[in-house]
Amino acid sequence: MSLPDIVGPGLDVLFCGINPGLLSAAKGQHFARPGNRFWPALHLSGFTPRRLSPAEQDELPTYGLGITNLVARPTAKAHELTPEELATGGLKLTALARRHRPKVVAVVGVTAYRTAFGRKTATIGPQDEPIASSRLWVLPNPSGLNAHYQLPALVELFGRLRSEVAQAG
Repeated sequence: MSLPDIVGPGLDVLFCGINPGLLSAAKGQHFARPGNRFWPALHLSGFTPRRLSPAEQDELPTYGLGITNLVARPTAKAHELTPEELATGGLKLTALARRHRPKVVAVVGVTAYRTAFGRKTATIGPQDEPIASSRLWVLPNPSGLNAHYQLPALVELFGRLRSEVAQAG
């Protein structure tokens, strides 16, 4: 099962995951694995007034948020994707950003971002180059498999993004 893009007009932030995990694909829900920190980080950073469950993903546009993936193919781990799949996903994400014009596109996964967009030295945080007409941010992968970033660090980075969006109006 492929995951639906959760998009709409007037989004503040379009979050872009790498690709669906097997559980997410089976459920048809983004970031569905219980150990994933996307939904807690979204709430604790102030993007949502309460912690949404993956089953409530369709509520995201009411908060000015959307969600998509670079690659539609589900895998157990993101490193199973090919560089070509990620590069094609970068082109598709650019087209999606051009069509929906969110204020910010936030790619969650720096390694996937580097490969998809050919930015080998990109770091976490705001990027100098836009994606279509949208500001571009790179955030850490919120997967429980990413031991480099625990929930407090994710919340701090998501919060920096939220503050920038709020200041931009």
